[in-house]
Amino acid sequence: MIAGAAVLMTVVLPAAASDGVVTIKSGYSVAETVARIKKDVLKKGIMFFGVIDQAKLGNKAGNDVRPSRLVMFGNPALGTTFITSNPEAGLDWPVRVLVYQTPDRQVYAAYSDFDWIAKRHGITDRQAQFKMATEVIQSVTSSIRKN
Repeated sequence: MIAGAAVLMTVVLPAAASDGVVTIKSGYSVAETVARIKKDVLKKGIMFFGVIDQAKLGNKAGNDVRPSRLVMFGNPALGTTFITSNPEAGLDWPVRVLVYQTPDRQVYAAYSDFDWIAKRHGITDRQAQFKMATEVIQSVTSSIRKN
C-alpha cells in the first residue's frame, strides 16, 4: 500500500505545490489522452464543449509548439452554481484540462484544483458542489492512467 501511494505521488503533482494546478502523467499520446477524456466525459453525460489544438494554432503562427490541446467540458447545473456565488468564477468554468507533451515526449494532463478555485474566488458557500466537481475531474482523469 505504501508503494502504491509512492507511485501515485509520482504521477499526480499536488495542487499546493504548483499554485492550484494538478498535473497527472498520462500513459498515452496527446491524441489518445484527449480521446479518452472526451469518451469518459460523454459517457458520464457531461457536456463536451470542444478541444483547442494550441500546437496547431501556434505552429501556424510561426511558433514551435509541442503537442498541446485544451479540452473543455462541464455540467452547467454544477458549474454555474459557482458563478451564482461569485460571477468571476466564470473564469474557471467550463472545466479545462490541458493535455501536453514535454520535450522528453512524456504526456501530461493539467487542470485547476477546485479547492484552489474556491479560494481564488472567495467562495465558501458551495463546499458540496466543489467536492463533487473534484470527484468528477478525478474520475475523468483516471481514464488516462495506464493500468
